[in-house]
Amino acid sequence: MKHLLSIADLGARGINDVLHLTDNFVEVSGRAIPKVPALRGKTIVSLFYEDSTRTRLSFETAAKRLSADTMTFSVSSSSVSKGESLRDTVETIEAMGIDAVVVRHKSAGAPSRVASWVGASVINAGDGWHEHPTQALLDCYTIGSRFGLRGDRSGGAASLEGMRIAIVGDIKHSRVARSDVGAFTALGAEVVVVAPPTLLPPSLDGWPVTVSHHLDEVIGTLDVVYVLRLQRERMTEALVPSMREYRTGYGLTAARVRRLRPDALVMHPGPMNRGVEIDAEAADDPRSVITAQVANGVAVRMAVLYLLLGAGTDRVMSVPASAEEAALEDQRGDHKPASSAGPVDGPPAPDDPPARDGPPAPDGQAPTDGQLVTNGQPAHDGQAPTDHRSTNKKPRRRLVPARESSVTGSSRD
Repeated sequence: MKHLLSIADLGARGINDVLHLTDNFVEVSGRAIPKVPALRGKTIVSLFYEDSTRTRLSFETAAKRLSADTMTFSVSSSSVSKGESLRDTVETIEAMGIDAVVVRHKSAGAPSRVASWVGASVINAGDGWHEHPTQALLDCYTIGSRFGLRGDRSGGAASLEGMRIAIVGDIKHSRVARSDVGAFTALGAEVVVVAPPTLLPPSLDGWPVTVSHHLDEVIGTLDVVYVLRLQRERMTEALVPSMREYRTGYGLTAARVRRLRPDALVMHPGPMNRGVEIDAEAADDPRSVITAQVANGVAVRMAVLYLLLGAGTDRVMSVPASAEEAALEDQRGDHKPASSAGPVDGPPAPDDPPARDGPPAPDGQAPTDGQLVTNGQPAHDGQAPTDHRSTNKKPRRRLVPARESSVTGSSRD
């Protein structure tokens, strides 16, 4: 797969691949040093034409934890304000040498156009009312992690079969709703969209959903209630009588949260408008997984970046899980000598040639090639090399390549 532009690019099998790989990167994110060199040498640029907090920072964090280099594009301080087109902008950035572009744009289809202009991989981080595929992936992972439905690492398929999920709010303007419907139904869930008629798309033909205009009628039957904000910045007309009336009919209030099943989940893609589509009591309820969605988003996006840029092309090095473990290995003396392993990257440095047999040089002459030198003085016949440093120091440990099958750097030879 070259690009991720839509959840349909993955299908059920691709979604499962991402969810299974995400398990590995959740483990990496829990380490004291949550970083692996899987994408070292790759460059990833964030091209955001709309404001963002969660998505932009999540992608940048994911790239850095994979040891990729990052570039951040800011519209307000770019040549866009001087009239530069989207195509000229992305072609200028590509000329600097990049491997992936994460695109958010107010116009639907913009990431697809970018993919046709550049040779780098393109990831859709939200385009207009169209789609937001990585949000749908992290939502699937969050639900699966709570209900234990992800399948097994041997390839068992994740499933949301038998679950009832309601997406409540501004469906008409929501790219998250479109991607979530595709992902949830691909994994077998039943999806209900709940909204007033004015906040539904003009046509729901082809949407595998049922429609309800009354949240109170379905609230007690749900496994997940997924709340959307009113996207007033995209509205060109008055679609609800007032915020107070909308909250009364469709807000997830404290009274409605009490009617949810004990094991039901409360979700929201953010940003939240507390007191409008969701009350503080609902957002802070123990069944709320809103902050878990944000945390899982980093691991999911690590998985996406690795699948697009790293799978099968980079060797991942073995990294000790902690400094304490490294110290214990030093004390046991079970580390590999540097002479047998070689450095992690590349051949030996020119100024550190391998030792070869040869006689010692007389006093006052430079040592011959391969002669052992200690503290700047050559060793003479019959003498051991002198070194004024402490002889009790352990040799410095050097990282060695892990097995090719390692993804997260957790295995050690």
